[in-house]
Amino acid sequence: MEARVLWLLAVVLALGISSSSAQYVGLSESQCAIPAKDRVDCGYPEVTPEQCNNRGCCFDSSIPEVPWCFKPLQETECTF
Repeated sequence: MEARVLWLLAVVLALGISSSSAQYVGLSESQCAIPAKDRVDCGYPEVTPEQCNNRGCCFDSSIPEVPWCFKPLQETECTF
């Protein structure tokens, strides 16, 4: 029984960690594919992924010392 509980805890923690590094709610992944050096800050210290996404911004905490909450690329429409 203990082994099952430990295994379940490990799975839940792994899912939580992987989902917290990059979140693009309502945005396409390509809109948030911005090199770290080009990120324009969209948040504030201690902003959560949910708060960031509510502002219409991308959240990616996988790269230290760059903005984790940043403005997405604007998709442009081509009209002929």
